Amino acid sequence: MRSKTLVVAMTLLLTGLMAGCNTMHGAGKDIERGGEKIQEQAR
Repeated sequence: MRSKTLVVAMTLLLTGLMAGCNTMHGAGKDIERGGEKIQEQAR
């Protein structure tokens, strides 16, 4: 029973980490696009 709980906990932890990475990656792309638009307007 204890090992099953550990497996479930590790799975949830890894899922959360993967979702966090994708979220940060997406936010980075959005910020980069915003910076590019500002640079285009400054020209």
